[in-house]
Amino acid sequence: MPTDCLFREDSYLKECSATVIGFKPDGGIILDRTVFYATSGGQPGDHGVLTTKSGDVILIANANFTDPDKTEIVHVPADGAAAPLTVDEPLHAVVDWELRYARMRMHTALHLLSAILPYPVTGGSVGEAESRLDFDIPEAGLDKDAITQKLTKMIAADAEVRTRWITSAELEANPSLIKTMSVKPPMGSGRVRLVEIVGYDLQPCGGTHVHRTSEIGKVAVTQVEKKGKLNRRVRLAFV
Repeated sequence: MPTDCLFREDSYLKECSATVIGFKPDGGIILDRTVFYATSGGQPGDHGVLTTKSGDVILIANANFTDPDKTEIVHVPADGAAAPLTVDEPLHAVVDWELRYARMRMHTALHLLSAILPYPVTGGSVGEAESRLDFDIPEAGLDKDAITQKLTKMIAADAEVRTRWITSAELEANPSLIKTMSVKPPMGSGRVRLVEIVGYDLQPCGGTHVHRTSEIGKVAVTQVEKKGKLNRRVRLAFV
């Protein structure tokens, strides 16, 4: 049974009621709906807590998809944190909002970075303090201060960030929307989520993002590394 991924429609939703629908052999908990973002696209899964009706608290250390089409999410308890649960038991799920919001801000900043450097993306990682994108760039000479200045202008522009859905067929007809070379958006469900930073960027992405670029805050490119003949790694951090 697919998990209702509430974060896809509202990244700002911090908590929800849910029902246990299954378990994994390692103790992972599957819910009918969740606000927990599951690890994908270079963004780690959320931390948080599940609280039972009787008041038992289960610390969640991660959330992961169980299938390639990213339809079912398993909530991974921290070591020793699991409490006895049964199928059909009601719970209340709450994410670690400070951690989630930092990653939302950073993930949005990485989209702006990919707009400044319009090259194929070969890899990336979203963190709460610093992140990176790897680009397929044949020549070096990237100026980290110049990139930071462009990012700062985009952030100050307070551009709207919005999402919409298109069909898998529409994406296949517009392959230039896909910037990542190593990770393709899942299309098994028949639809794909687009994230648009108005005036700057449009690409398929299942991650969590802020509503406006001004929410990102101050960021800077801290390092540009040569990672092979063509790859350039650009590191970004909050300052």
